[in-house]
Parts: sequence; structure tokens; C-alpha cells
Amino acid sequence: MKRLDIRTRDPFIFVENGTYYMYSTHGGKGLGVWVYKSENLENFSEPIHCFVPPADFWATKDNWAPEMHKYNGKYYLFVSYKSETERRGTQIFKADSPEGPFHIHSDGPVTPRDWECLDGTLYVDKKGTPYMIFCHEWSQVHNGEMCCIQLSDDLSKAVSEPHLMFKAGDHPLPVDIKAARKENWYGKVTDGCFIYKTDSDRLIMIWSSVGENDTYLQLQAVCDDGDIFSTWRHDAPAIMTDDGGHGMIFTDLSGKTMLSLHRPNHNEMERAHFFEIKYNGEYLEIVK
Repeated sequence: MKRLDIRTRDPFIFVENGTYYMYSTHGGKGLGVWVYKSENLENFSEPIHCFVPPADFWATKDNWAPEMHKYNGKYYLFVSYKSETERRGTQIFKADSPEGPFHIHSDGPVTPRDWECLDGTLYVDKKGTPYMIFCHEWSQVHNGEMCCIQLSDDLSKAVSEPHLMFKAGDHPLPVDIKAARKENWYGKVTDGCFIYKTDSDRLIMIWSSVGENDTYLQLQAVCDDGDIFSTWRHDAPAIMTDDGGHGMIFTDLSGKTMLSLHRPNHNEMERAHFFEIKYNGEYLEIVK
């Protein structure tokens, strides 16, 4: 399959043993998760159904933003789900291979059960402590929040209260939006968080929001001292303002630092795009 023939939002790339793995939920259709394999990021295998939910699975809709992380020799899939009676949250699944099959690891979402949450990503600090960074959704709090919560050493549950890192309105570019379907849905969006560690211990969080003219934005926040509980500043330029976002960063097989994101941000049109990026000593930018 050619890359541009695959409809996917939030493309997450994992690289191991000369193979790229791209995780997808097929645009939210069904509750499973698929992975595509590639040797060159242009030609991909047919999708492999790497997570098939059991018949009594709690969620009924909105499987979003699968991420796959290797941790202590095992493979962990983070996926956001929702049901008619349960709020949206990110659950963790586990496997012995990046192809799965993944099995339920956490008892439901590890994000707060009374919050609307999505897009959980794994971050392990320099002491080896695992955290999930996630978005407290704008549909509930209106000024979307970026939060973190400490995970148990086996990634099976949260072991701390959530900590507020920053809000969408702290950045100058996100604008108030309103969903036509629901009168109480308005505010500024946070989604698609991912942490990049620089050689100097500075942390850069890439994340997305919505700007003027309903354009999807790929933004970045900077933490100078490498502590996720410290101040995040929002003076770095946007990585992309041309309707692309929900990015993540990986190293390709030639050693280049790459940004993966989807664009455009319109239903049925989303495709994975990859860009070489660099850290210029202050922030991230696309290599021209």
C-alpha cells in the first residue's frame, strides 16, 4: 500500500530491527487498532489487526490516537476510548511484539474517570519514573489543559493525582472554537502531546490546537530545566500552521530526526506526512 492511499489520523511511528511500524485506528471506525509495516515510509504492508477488543470491552466508540512505546522490554499501546456512559480516557494495553496481539493491561482508563481525557503519551524522566502526559479536553473545561500523572512501574495504573502543566490559552495562537452539534462545546483545544528530549536536558513538548480559519496547528512548548513540573514557555514559533498536526518524533533508519503528523485535518482526507526536523539550540524546526 502506498502511504497516501492510507487514511490515518495521528500517525505514530515505532522503529525496530529495520522496520517502521505505523499505528492507526482507521479513522475511528470500529474499536480495534491496526499497524502497518514499512521499510521506507512510502510503501506499507496491509494492516495487521494488533488489538481486537474483547466482547465485554467497556468502550463503544471513539478509539483515537494509538501510541506504541517499548518499556522494560515489553510493548505498550496507549489508546483513547469513550462509551455512552463512561467519559473518554486513555487505556494501556501490553504485548510481547510491536505487532501484538495487545491485551488489556490497565483496568480501564488510567486518566481520571470523571474527566474527559485523550491522547495519553508515555514520558520517562531521567530518574526512570514513568508518567502519562495527556489532554484534559476542551469540551469539558473549555480552556483545554495539558496534564501529567505518574504511573506505576509496570504502567498498569496511575499512582498520583494529575498535575496541570499548562492551558491552551497560555499560547498566543489557539482560538476559541465552537462545535455546532453541542451548545456547551466551545473553547481552545489541546491535543496530540509528545515529549522530545534535547541533549542539554531541555524538554520540548509538541502539541496541537486550532487557530484562525479552523486551521490545525503543530505547536511546541519549551521547558528549560528538564523537569515536567516546571514552567513551560510558549514563545517558540509554531512548527506548522498549514493544517497539519497531532505530531510525534522518531529517528529514521538513516539517523535523521523526523516529525510524523497528519494533514489535512479533514475527515476522510487525512494522510500521514513525514518531515525531517532539527533542534537549533532553542526550539524545533522543519529542515527546509
